[in-house]
Amino acid sequence: MSYYCTSRGSSQDPSTVKKPAGNNPGRDTGGTDSSSPKQTAAMKVKTGCNSTDVGVPVTTEEDLLGSTVVTPEDVLGLQKITENYLCSPDENIYNIDFTRFRIRDMESATVLFEITKPPSTDKAGEKGDVDPNAGRFVRYQFTPAFLRLRQVGATVEFTVGDMPIENFRMIERHYFREKLLKSFDFEFGFCMPSSKNTCEHIYEFPPLSEDIIREMVLHPYETQSDSFYFVDNKLVMHNKADYSYNGGT
Repeated sequence: MSYYCTSRGSSQDPSTVKKPAGNNPGRDTGGTDSSSPKQTAAMKVKTGCNSTDVGVPVTTEEDLLGSTVVTPEDVLGLQKITENYLCSPDENIYNIDFTRFRIRDMESATVLFEITKPPSTDKAGEKGDVDPNAGRFVRYQFTPAFLRLRQVGATVEFTVGDMPIENFRMIERHYFREKLLKSFDFEFGFCMPSSKNTCEHIYEFPPLSEDIIREMVLHPYETQSDSFYFVDNKLVMHNKADYSYNGGT
């Protein structure tokens, strides 16, 4: 079964966070029959809202590495990029697997980046040397013009295992030299078991000063991000990325 959703998330500076939406988009679309794998249901467009971070305490990576459960409020309190992953791959008990990712400029519809996960070729008995963190890190290279884009669409395709997923949420935080540039908060909503899902998140970027843009171009891969994925407010996946903006120079 396949689903498509479009989410709109507002960027946030260090003094703002966004509360999760109260409705469940997967359930709002009406009934679907999980026994019909070819059936497709459209998920609602969701627009995020911002709220002040009153009551969100400052947290550290060291604190969270010692926690048995990491929550959205925990990661919203982080003041810098993490050096380690805050959960192990084993926490992904829902078998969420991201299979395709595409970034496009919303104004021109130009595709800026696209990658598809190749089909698995693992055979029985050949998984002993596989890096458990493989696939959790991505390195991007863009041109300086990317930093002046105002709105970018990121389409992600993913599959889930044989358990339904309630309240699937992503918080993504971008830093340059340990300074928080922007924070995004998106709701995937409900995902049917054994489903293939496609979701486009709309990133609305805040304007950057010319000085910051210059520094980000001159210092590739010092811009980094943490992407935290939660199910029912529990961290189940943590991916990382870094960025260069000197392509074509």
